[in-house]
Amino acid sequence: MTTTSNSLPEHYRDAARVLIRFAIVMAIVGLLSGVLYQESQKKLAFDAVGRGARLHGTLHLALVHGHILVLGTILPIAMAGLMLLGLKIGGAPLATRTVKWLTRGFLPFAALTTVLMLYKGYHFLLQMRGGVTDLAAIDAAYFGGVTAARYAVYGVVHTAMAVSLGVFLVGVWRSLPRK
Repeated sequence: MTTTSNSLPEHYRDAARVLIRFAIVMAIVGLLSGVLYQESQKKLAFDAVGRGARLHGTLHLALVHGHILVLGTILPIAMAGLMLLGLKIGGAPLATRTVKWLTRGFLPFAALTTVLMLYKGYHFLLQMRGGVTDLAAIDAAYFGGVTAARYAVYGVVHTAMAVSLGVFLVGVWRSLPRK
């Protein structure tokens, strides 16, 4: 049995469906990334690199799990809630293009952010497992040693993610009733 709410605009239903599915997928990916971290960090022995270096070698990968759960699960569900609550308290429906800033802007760039985190985490971990313990050398080798590419990719992905979310949030703010 399926029920749909005809009181919701169609683009709200479509966006909610996308946000919920994205959140479900990212929750699974986030949980798997936690297991992946636990199994991967075991292969970097304490005695091989020392405790401090081991922490630096695994920290980037350790942060991925939480970031995926926040960016990919909590924020999309919260944004769906904002849309629906805005309507419930008498706000004007958001324009389709405003909602697309969230579903076609924020979500893909949030996913790319987590991919970049996984890449960085494994770059550091695998370099240390390969015997490189100089953190500056590992950092310099990131993105094949092309620092400009690294900054460009991070700049574009993070800026696009922030701008997309910002445009959506401003749209929600402006749609709310004055009282």
